[in-house]
Amino acid sequence: MKSHKKDKPRYGIANAFGQKISYSQLVVLGFIIVIMTGTILLTLPCSSRSGMPTNFIEALFTATSATCVTGLVVHDTYLYWSRFGQIVIISLIQIGGLGFMSIITMASIVLKRKIGLKERSILQESVNTSKLSGIVRMIRKIIYGTLIFEGIGSVLLCLRFIPKMGVKSGIYNSVFMAISAFCNAGFDLNGKYGEYSSLVTFDDDVLVNVVVMMLILIGGIGFFVWDDISVNKHRISRYQLHTKLVLSITLIITFGGALLFYVFEKDNQATIADMPLGDGIVASFFSSVTPRTAGFNSVDTAQLTPASKCLSMVYMFIGGSPGSTAGGAKTTTVFVFLVFAWSSLRNTDNCNIFGRRLENEVLKKSVAVITINTILIISSVLCITAFQSNLSLTDITFEVLSAIDTVGMTTGVTRELNNASKIVIILLMYCGRVGSVSFALLFTENKKFVTVKNPTEKINIG
Repeated sequence: MKSHKKDKPRYGIANAFGQKISYSQLVVLGFIIVIMTGTILLTLPCSSRSGMPTNFIEALFTATSATCVTGLVVHDTYLYWSRFGQIVIISLIQIGGLGFMSIITMASIVLKRKIGLKERSILQESVNTSKLSGIVRMIRKIIYGTLIFEGIGSVLLCLRFIPKMGVKSGIYNSVFMAISAFCNAGFDLNGKYGEYSSLVTFDDDVLVNVVVMMLILIGGIGFFVWDDISVNKHRISRYQLHTKLVLSITLIITFGGALLFYVFEKDNQATIADMPLGDGIVASFFSSVTPRTAGFNSVDTAQLTPASKCLSMVYMFIGGSPGSTAGGAKTTTVFVFLVFAWSSLRNTDNCNIFGRRLENEVLKKSVAVITINTILIISSVLCITAFQSNLSLTDITFEVLSAIDTVGMTTGVTRELNNASKIVIILLMYCGRVGSVSFALLFTENKKFVTVKNPTEKINIG
């Protein structure tokens, strides 16, 4: 006898209307609530230095960029926003970087509220880990680790910022920069040295550059990797496959990217040609790290050579690692996709790495992520070119990749976008943070299982 019961979402969490929503829907709706709260606060007169209300679209753009830890801005953070507005922005960055579910869990721990099995399942998905056991312990470790890394970063940045800015301003700027860098957000308060200047003023300061780079990398490798390293310490052979992949890929693309950036820019007078060798190498490493979703820049992005812009776009597409503060398609996703393609070319059935075979489900998900992101990128580029034909295709593509991969780098066209283009970028930033697959699952969560399968028939490919 057939069952007539309706399929239920994976996680049964009731909303205000008594309906059950899934994890993907919870993430999508949760980020919307955070963004809209930030938008309302940023529209208030007290949020701007002028004391005037901010346009809704501009406030929405800024709140989305901060919550989705992107870094694209329509106004310089220091010159336009008041201290209250800046605190709203950095609060959104912290919430968006850690994930609102981690914040809620920490509040529950502080209030000594019991965290049930359903909530633990959501947390498991939220930090992208395969283990349900010990998930609350892992969330504690994430929160404490975040505070420690941001605290150390703040102290080190104070060594440079306090002598340059004074005690109060130096400490405030150091904390803001440390949180923004660790969360891979790209917001800064260096507008006092030049509008939208980011870290160009500190391009010759090794300490500032290295601290920011390390915060970006640590925040971008993923919470699961943190946990694995903290448990197994220096015993690399005991690391799980995911950790080995993330660390290997991160090292390769960081050093490889630095070498390529140096080769591409060494004769560019507008960037590193006139720098001493040491400063040029540091700038090359910074240019290799920051496109992978951080959004800071120590050289003028608009002045990069076409080759460097192309490399930056490739790195923006790759992004950081799963379960981290970073965005992008993710390092492991791109790697698995390439391994799968190589295996297909060699006509082999299995995809193997580090003596382990990758699951078919992982292969399918990597193809889905790459495909959805590519479709979103192409569609958005088409829309913005239709809305604003005065902008160059390269600049639009750069902006679109920066938005969907939550990077925040720009060639300067962000301030030239009209409202229609801004809405496209807002949607891209949002999709990039919640995950393109999660966003797609919002509309396709309820699966329909078909017991009868159609007959197969071959078609030609390639």
